[in-house]
Amino acid sequence: MAAESDGWVGMGWDWTDVDDIRRRLDEGADPEKWSGGRPLHRAAVFGSPEVVAELAGRVADVDALENGVTALWDAVVSRKPENARALAAAGADPWRLSIGGWSPGRLSLAGPTPGLFPLSEGIGLTDTERAAAEEADRLTTALGTFHYEGTGLACVAGIDAAEAVRRLEAAPVEDEVIDELLEDPYEYDMDESLQIIGVTSVPGGCVVTQPWGYAPQMPGVLTRLSAGTVCYGLYANPKSGNQGSIARHGTVEAWDLHPGGGPHGNDTSEEVLASYLYQHSAVAYSCAFAGLRPADRRAVVGPPDVWVELHRRDYWSLY
Repeated sequence: MAAESDGWVGMGWDWTDVDDIRRRLDEGADPEKWSGGRPLHRAAVFGSPEVVAELAGRVADVDALENGVTALWDAVVSRKPENARALAAAGADPWRLSIGGWSPGRLSLAGPTPGLFPLSEGIGLTDTERAAAEEADRLTTALGTFHYEGTGLACVAGIDAAEAVRRLEAAPVEDEVIDELLEDPYEYDMDESLQIIGVTSVPGGCVVTQPWGYAPQMPGVLTRLSAGTVCYGLYANPKSGNQGSIARHGTVEAWDLHPGGGPHGNDTSEEVLASYLYQHSAVAYSCAFAGLRPADRRAVVGPPDVWVELHRRDYWSLY
């Protein structure tokens, strides 16, 4: 009923048709309300610059908040530079502080369009933030775009593949077993395939991978791998999306995270930057969290340095 009463009935993902938007507004559509949210925020992410400009000229406050952020913040985080420019031209403030103490203008300096807004005096990235942005660009380029749905990972700081295998008490797998498994992992006996993982040394640590399952992110695996260090686990769940976890010094300290998503309202400054830099790049986010610097995606998709079979135990209840 709300969608009908506010004049936006039928609107979905596409907010690019400025003639349709203008007609709706002229016929009484509410520029301040859409399906529990704000049309300008929706257009900032899913619309065209023309639609953004039209809506921005009709709202009472171009910097009004939805979920604690402005439409300009949403445009910057979503990497819609033309929409961001349209909002700034309509009076939106690029330097208004938001999540984690970042402003949309300063956050944009770490992304692909650092010249998005005229710089105010004294505003810029720290050396640490600039280095993080440069590494994100290198890492996402090195990994490239590839299919990783269904993959499980553990990115472990400071230990190599041999040490990871030792900690897991894993045993090498015979070549003929791996050859048969790789022909079609999903036709292989699941009880057996979930026991087999790949381990690869990379600069900064190692990656434990399972391109067909969640085993590397099981709590009992993460706790053993993270003794004296930190480990980021990822399972790219085909049903519910990317699921992340953090284990440190043998303890799982965070679970059900969402790597590759955007910043959240209670994020720290560092978390906001990482979420922005690695949005839609869950694998790169996982590597970066652990300080890993792979030169390519082999550690994730294979072939790994070594295929091993996990020691048989309950990895869900053993911590």
